[in-house]
Amino acid sequence: MTEYGRGPGSEPWHPDDPLYGDGGWGGQQAAQQAQQSYGGQPQYHPQQPQQQYGDWGTGEQHGYGDQSYPQYDEYGQQYAPQQPQHQQPQHQQHQAPQQHQQPQYDQNGWPTGSYPQDPYAGGPQDPYAQQPAPYGGEQSDYYGAPEAYPPPEPPGRRRPEPEREPEPGTDWDPGPDQGEHAFFAGSDDEDGRDGEPDDRRGRGERRGGGDRRGGGKEKKRRSGLACLVVVAVFGGGLAGVSYFGYQFYQDRFGSAPDFAGSGNGEQVTVTIPKGSGGYAIGQVLKKMGVVKSVDAFVAAQAANPDGKNIQDGVYTLQKEMSAASAVELMLSPKSRDNLIIAEGKRNAAVYELIDARLEVEKGTTAKVAETRWKTLGLPDWAVNHPNVKDPLEGFLFPSSYAVAKGQKPEDVLRQMVARATEKYESLDFETKAKSLGLEGPWELVTVASLVQAEGKTHDDFRKMSEVIYNRLKPTNTETNQKLQFDSTFNYLLGQSEIDISESEINSNPDPYNTYTNKGLPPGPIGNPGDDALQAALKPTRDGWMYFVATDGMDKTEFAKTIAEHQRLVDKFNASRGN
Repeated sequence: MTEYGRGPGSEPWHPDDPLYGDGGWGGQQAAQQAQQSYGGQPQYHPQQPQQQYGDWGTGEQHGYGDQSYPQYDEYGQQYAPQQPQHQQPQHQQHQAPQQHQQPQYDQNGWPTGSYPQDPYAGGPQDPYAQQPAPYGGEQSDYYGAPEAYPPPEPPGRRRPEPEREPEPGTDWDPGPDQGEHAFFAGSDDEDGRDGEPDDRRGRGERRGGGDRRGGGKEKKRRSGLACLVVVAVFGGGLAGVSYFGYQFYQDRFGSAPDFAGSGNGEQVTVTIPKGSGGYAIGQVLKKMGVVKSVDAFVAAQAANPDGKNIQDGVYTLQKEMSAASAVELMLSPKSRDNLIIAEGKRNAAVYELIDARLEVEKGTTAKVAETRWKTLGLPDWAVNHPNVKDPLEGFLFPSSYAVAKGQKPEDVLRQMVARATEKYESLDFETKAKSLGLEGPWELVTVASLVQAEGKTHDDFRKMSEVIYNRLKPTNTETNQKLQFDSTFNYLLGQSEIDISESEINSNPDPYNTYTNKGLPPGPIGNPGDDALQAALKPTRDGWMYFVATDGMDKTEFAKTIAEHQRLVDKFNASRGN
């Protein structure tokens, strides 16, 4: 095979082929057609007679407008049109010898001059390939381009292409010219032609690259830094995948991180907000350094049967405690550092407790309550009552509060008032007060505070509530709507005495003295708890009118008539040695 893809056995088969009509193939050159531009010069069309074959005949060729056109034989040679004649026998020879324009040869036998033009290569202006090109037009030159292949040689004179020298091998790495990526080879195009396409560098560089390297072989430069970067990237990616995979496994299947032991001895005060669940408590403890992880605390709380009983408040714990030991300590009273307000405690005593917890000067909280009580969140129905000694009385709800040094007294009071208001609203005091014959929820709170103050046990609360409602009735002729409670007189004096003389009681006209004033005192005399509130809402219906603490301390007995009441008074005097 030659580099044209054919052997020397057959002539070119298409007129567009550069070898079409090459005399080197058949020993005969095609006649060159002389073409001239439009300029008034005559145009010559050499004509050749047609050769007859077999049963093939010739007929007249008629173009447009009776204009005759040259005709060609099967090898692309032009012959003159024949006049109509009878068909000759098959063995008849040519009618006339072919007229050929003789080619010119040089001293080596090679043809000189221009090559014959393709008789079939007609342009759009000449569909029949018979008219000359327009003025200034040129035929395609298959050999004139600077990068074209050299003119073909006859088969007999063609020389085999010299074999390319084998490229020297390398010991370990082929290099970029044999397949290695340029990034790792670190090669530079020193001639400044990195951006030039391969097809523009010339055939010598594409096909003879080995010669280019032969004189001064370019050294292979590999960047160790590039390799190090790749190793670092892959190593870092592997480490990242391993880390996150381990974290995923730990989160899903591993045990939560936890400290060991009951702490490092460093105490810390932790405040748990109201309504906090396991995760919220765990987050507070982790933030304060008590436990190592939230999940560990949640798991320990779930494992402890009493874990759900952890309440809001202030706890004294240690840092770096195991989750289980933290749960156990929070369930113990030893850890509770909340401010606990007992049921029935008066506001004056609560103010002192707040001062002590906040470590402020004594009387600070009382002063705030006296001057700023309207800004502490009391409901509308709890204000503007006459003769009230302390507007906040009855609204410092008995409970456990997270109070620690650094807080402001008004913030603590506001928290307690909010708790009481929430409680009264949940019990629907505004609606139920009227059903009990009271003027409003303010009086209902006052009744509850009296129940809390006079009752000795929770079993006594409902009977005590009935006594209050019965004595307030307009039909009460036993006490004429006077309560006659020692607790109200003691509140007036800020004391808690049992032995009070009649002369002392009857001589004091203060509105809080229920011995000399009908009805309820101006306001609550303490802070009632849940049991007292429920008893004020649901008194007994047994007709109790009197009660006496027969032992003077814990035992209270009730009576329905004045005679029964007198027997209870005698019993009380006997217990006192009077």
